[in-house]
Amino acid sequence: MNKKIDSISKIVGRFLSFSGSRKLVVVLFATISSSIYSQQIIKGSVVNTTDGKPVSNATVKIANSDVLVESDADGNFEITAKPEDILIFTSVDYDPQELKVGNKTVFNIKLRKNVNNIDEVVVIGYGKQKKSDITGAVSVVKMDDAKKTVTYDIAKQLQGQVAGVTMQSSGEPGGTVNMKIRGITSFTNNNPLFVVDGVMVNSPNDFAPGDVESIQVLKDASAAAIYGVRGAAGVVIITTKQGARGKVNLSYKGLNGFQFAPKKISVTNREQYQQITNQSYLNAGLEILSGNNPNSPYYINNVDTDWQKEGFTTGNVQNHSVNFNGGSENISYSINLDYFKNTAYLNTPQDFERYALNANFSGKKGSKFKYGGKFSYTQSDKENFTGYNNGSILISLLQAIPTMPMYDPNRLGGFGGTDANTQAAISLNILGFNRLVQNNTKRNRFLGDFWGEYEILKGLKYKLDVSADRTTVHNRLFVPQSDLGWYYVTEANEAQLDISDNTLQTTFINNLLTYDFKLGDHSFNLLAGWIQQRDDYYNHWSRGVGYAAGTIAQLEYATARDTGEYNNRVTTSSVIGRLNYNFQEKYLFTANFRQDKSSLFAPRNNHAENFSFSGGWRLDKEEFINLPDYINLLKIRGSWGRLGNNTIGVYSWENTINPFANYIFGGVLQPGSTVISIKDPNIKWETVESSSVALELSLFNKLDFSAEYYSKKSYDMLLSVPLPFSSGGTPNNITTNAGDMKNMGWEFSLGYRQNIGDLQLNFNANLGLLDNEVLKLGDNNSPIFGVNSKTEVGRSAGELYGWIAEGIFQNTGDIQNHATQVNAAPGDIKFKDLNGDGIINDNDRTFLGRSIPKYTFGLNLSANYKNFDLSMFWQGMAGHYIYNGTYSSLMIGDLTNHSTDMLNYWTPENTNTNVPRPVKNNPNDNNRPSNRFVEKGDYIKLQALELGYTFTTDKTIFNKLRIYTSGQNLLTITKYKGYDPDFISDGLLSRGFEYGSFPNPVTVSFGIEANF
Repeated sequence: MNKKIDSISKIVGRFLSFSGSRKLVVVLFATISSSIYSQQIIKGSVVNTTDGKPVSNATVKIANSDVLVESDADGNFEITAKPEDILIFTSVDYDPQELKVGNKTVFNIKLRKNVNNIDEVVVIGYGKQKKSDITGAVSVVKMDDAKKTVTYDIAKQLQGQVAGVTMQSSGEPGGTVNMKIRGITSFTNNNPLFVVDGVMVNSPNDFAPGDVESIQVLKDASAAAIYGVRGAAGVVIITTKQGARGKVNLSYKGLNGFQFAPKKISVTNREQYQQITNQSYLNAGLEILSGNNPNSPYYINNVDTDWQKEGFTTGNVQNHSVNFNGGSENISYSINLDYFKNTAYLNTPQDFERYALNANFSGKKGSKFKYGGKFSYTQSDKENFTGYNNGSILISLLQAIPTMPMYDPNRLGGFGGTDANTQAAISLNILGFNRLVQNNTKRNRFLGDFWGEYEILKGLKYKLDVSADRTTVHNRLFVPQSDLGWYYVTEANEAQLDISDNTLQTTFINNLLTYDFKLGDHSFNLLAGWIQQRDDYYNHWSRGVGYAAGTIAQLEYATARDTGEYNNRVTTSSVIGRLNYNFQEKYLFTANFRQDKSSLFAPRNNHAENFSFSGGWRLDKEEFINLPDYINLLKIRGSWGRLGNNTIGVYSWENTINPFANYIFGGVLQPGSTVISIKDPNIKWETVESSSVALELSLFNKLDFSAEYYSKKSYDMLLSVPLPFSSGGTPNNITTNAGDMKNMGWEFSLGYRQNIGDLQLNFNANLGLLDNEVLKLGDNNSPIFGVNSKTEVGRSAGELYGWIAEGIFQNTGDIQNHATQVNAAPGDIKFKDLNGDGIINDNDRTFLGRSIPKYTFGLNLSANYKNFDLSMFWQGMAGHYIYNGTYSSLMIGDLTNHSTDMLNYWTPENTNTNVPRPVKNNPNDNNRPSNRFVEKGDYIKLQALELGYTFTTDKTIFNKLRIYTSGQNLLTITKYKGYDPDFISDGLLSRGFEYGSFPNPVTVSFGIEANF
């Protein structure tokens, strides 16, 4: 470069003499020439980090100048800059990047989507709104974080991602997920409403999580009132991938991993089991069993089955999805194919397999008409676990005695069992039982939605939206003739085949009218609509009984058959309205209204009016406040609203009458009728009122913080209350509006993002605090008892309830000096006389701890450095207690297997212990519900850890190629003794009772993401 400048100077010098003025001209010319030759052409591309797709119209600007260019449709750009220049890359909804030019001439930029962008447009009920303009409690889920969770269920991805959302799950393949938003609002149903691409659905578990583009959670009445009675427990809005203009894009995501049980519970082996069981017989004054007696010829010393070792194995999980999307100026489309399979980590045939297809399209005709729709179809096949008489599989596994073999060719079916005389234990070979039983569920689900929108006048649009959601479920359960031990023998006449076919179809017709207009600084958005909904349910069932071993398991081969059918229809008609008002983006106001009419209620009570009001104030827009420039958003908002809940069965307001209740009167059989089920004819909607106030703050385009206080009250909650036996009803209770409840709490969220050269850092945390209080229970406020729980006015729902253990009786004098405790003996548990009446009975029970978590929290950390990315996700709950029914079942000290803690049982020589003596039939009821089995439910989990590498591509084949490895549920910090403190506990009144729940597995997987 310097040689070129010297040559130019020499040439110029031939024409100019070197007088003073001419020397100056030469110097200026040389300087200009040097500047021109120091600049260089910079080329490159801009893509997003999510899927490697081009970012069009991204701005590339030279810092401290007016020089800028925009990327084209393929994300390519070209700009002239000097080595010392700094290039700033920006685009709407993405975090900016700054890079010094230096000696580089090619830049391949990856922009990270900024989900905290205050100008981002998010989906709300029947519409969209700028995030900064929202006045209700709407949380936008960060999908990059949520998708780190490997699951078949979209709802599971929300665990720990949103403040105020409580999630509990099962590790069973295809198992259920329980979700609550801001506590309990009903004793009948607390599941939120899910809206998938504008269509209301009861559950999203049939849809592929990998196809989800965005999720918003509507948490208060202000946000959810537009959905009326369906939104009383909150709303989750799910938007799947949409098409985009441009060439066809093809992407593939694949994952394969393995799963195993998070831990084992310490139970006794053969010698330990026989020691404890023998002592239980001796303490009861009985002769020990021959199978456990070393002096008997029937003594069992050649079998020592470790049932957890036999039962737990390595499961597999795999997920593959392919997405096509593209479009032209007038139409765009997206098609996603997904396959998911999960085999259990229990050594049985149970697994879950699903195929899913989702297609979205949208287009326009001219400038006034738009149209679109979706087509979704899923087919799943689930081999279910079967517990004997619906009992817990894991309890059966843990209680299985070690002297029972896994296999026994001498028994019908080939699996081991117990003997009535030598072992006398009612112990089930649950592994063999689940291999013999056939229990299958096949689901097929179709969701179709088509809409058209026409702009009548500028800003005035009419939209017709028609959808149908049809689910068919085929259940098949066959229990064959078998011999699994003396108590678990299924004779040929008991072998049965149960088949049921269920169909549920929901159809919607939505007529919507929207009007957007401005009057000076005043902006208005109006919505009005009429919505019709119909739910049709049909069930056909058949049963065949009597199958000898080897008989084909089909109905025609049964010795006796029975069949029946049932169907019902529920219709709902709704009128909706909404006003969004905005003045200079400073003052925000929203009002919602919805009236629902449902055939579930008597005509006089079949309607409910739901409405809400909310407002916001953007302080950062106020000139008189004069906030610093680094405050991007400072907003105060508040809301109040009222919703309903109609979760009751059909005909819940009409009595059930048996018209064939004949009676002998006057010695003659007379025809008659009788009421067999009494209903409340005045039953009506539950009502939920909520209010909230919140602060939102965004600083430096890097830091986001929000804090919100809410109060949510439920009135006229539906409860089953007892009736006197004289009423004649069977059962003798009635469902009526009899309860009130309140939920109050705080929610906090904090997000931070920082780019330091090639290093990108992201931090997101949320915390929810919840207090629940029962305000009313029927006319007399009579408490309701559940499984080891009690619900009482003035306390939270479903609190654990039982006796207080205060030690062990050491001798007969100790027993005599204590309140009367029937059948107590030295070595038994001593229970506290709480009411001081000198007798231990039901009146000495007390509350043992709240079962509803007080604190829920989540923490996401991620870092990207050049082509490497690392992320981790922590989640937890605290402030609640669990009744460990699993541990209780292993501390009985009788014939089933025992926890190794039982080895420290009380004897006259071993008195320094809290473990009672083992005794046959447990006469003192040592295992009654008490604080012995109540444990803190607090836990912190490393839910996800992921490390990935993105290869630099030349774009001839790939836009993006990333490989990664991830771990899930890798670490649990807890004092809970059971398998997993995260378990399904949705008894509503019977809460916090863990009894052999299927624990969430540890998952290690490897994956690849490719965009072609």
